[in-house]
Amino acid sequence: MRFLNDIQPAYDLTYDDVFMVPRRSAVGSRQGVDLSSPDGTGTTIPLVVANMTAIAGRRMAETVARRGGLVVIPQDIPIDVVTEVISWVKTRHHVLDTPIVLAPTQTVADALVLLPKRAHDAGVVVDADHKPVGVVTDADLSGVDRFTQLSEVMSKDLLLLDADIDPRDAFNKLDGANRRYAPAVDKEGRLAGILTRTGALRATLYTPAVDANGKLRVAAAVGINGDVAGKAKQLLDAGVDTLVVDTAHGHQESMIAAVKAVRALDPQVPIVAGNIVAAEGVRDLIEAGADIIKVGVGPGAMCTTRMMTGVGRPQFSAVLECAAEAAKFGKHVWADGGVRHPRDVAMALAAGASNVMIGSWFAGTYESPGDLQHDAQGRAYKESFGMASARAVRNRTSEESAYDRARKALFEEGISTSRMFLDPARPGVEDLIDSVIAGVRSSCTYAGAASLAEFAEKATVGIQSAAGYAEGKPLHASWS
Repeated sequence: MRFLNDIQPAYDLTYDDVFMVPRRSAVGSRQGVDLSSPDGTGTTIPLVVANMTAIAGRRMAETVARRGGLVVIPQDIPIDVVTEVISWVKTRHHVLDTPIVLAPTQTVADALVLLPKRAHDAGVVVDADHKPVGVVTDADLSGVDRFTQLSEVMSKDLLLLDADIDPRDAFNKLDGANRRYAPAVDKEGRLAGILTRTGALRATLYTPAVDANGKLRVAAAVGINGDVAGKAKQLLDAGVDTLVVDTAHGHQESMIAAVKAVRALDPQVPIVAGNIVAAEGVRDLIEAGADIIKVGVGPGAMCTTRMMTGVGRPQFSAVLECAAEAAKFGKHVWADGGVRHPRDVAMALAAGASNVMIGSWFAGTYESPGDLQHDAQGRAYKESFGMASARAVRNRTSEESAYDRARKALFEEGISTSRMFLDPARPGVEDLIDSVIAGVRSSCTYAGAASLAEFAEKATVGIQSAAGYAEGKPLHASWS
């Protein structure tokens, strides 16, 4: 990356402070751009879901990996639960979505609780042999007594797909039948999954992030306190694909010791460590054994660190400096935080990040772990919270003494509860991924780059005023 007219900024920059200038391009199609990361994590799109309890769960991990990204399971989840999640994700289908499975004798109330767990908003009713006998949607359940059995309200007019059907053929079959979705069955007729028209289309546009055995990838985090090596070994034994050693202040002796302890295990997967914002931290963590450095202090939507402590750094400049330093050692950085729009992901990649971590933006989706709630106006939302907030601290210190928990609760630095509203136009995480990846692919073509490495090399970036940034925003109403 170079700055326009080779002007070096006199101050640090956020994503809002910069823009990209188009260059002569020989890239003929956005789909011709290779977005796979060179950092060893196996992502085919440069997106990582942050290890936040309100965001990163099994449903998110399955869905994002199917589209080529990676989800980091948080460190405050019990190890037996994390092990079960890893195993579950690794058994998911590359094309079919995991269905909501219901019995004919279950009630409308049961279905109403479960349907919001999936973006496709449908449940499959199966018999005792696990063969589909009907489907239910919100429309089937509207205005019906909550104790009514599903056998009385389900739709029995089923279109069944072969579980191994080619995605293009599945799309054409669904489109020809004017169906939004259909159950897929194995050779014995048992339910194997569910596929929507949009899901079939996406399966032709994205490449899943899979391990050497063809299983979907998933990452997990460990903290820097306690038996770090012991927990890391348990995660490795469970089959985790990337280990993230995580703490708010990554440039400290405890972090360096933790990374060394994990490296001593000789894991055959990438080690990510952070967070830091300067070249010195990059050097120390790489020397300790990290393969990837996580960059960002304070830019996250749930983070109050900068307002509480004054510590942090504008994210674009932090990523730019840290990526350049990591490259000297043949290593990489993840840009963690500060992303509000697809353009921000593109700017982080232009600055040299190999992947971009997104947290709160993905909290307001069907796939995040929280229960779907509605405000007084009927708008759907999920609750989110920062990982240094009182709520997260309570979860992380549940096994400590009452005194120690009370003492730590005094020093929260994150928002404990925030409403993340679902965008009616993009309520699922895949909808947001579509938007982000479309923007990033276009950015690469504007730069004349056919890969992420070329993008970081060819991008030409300028510095703009607040008015320049505002000028680029679309108008949703007339200005007259």
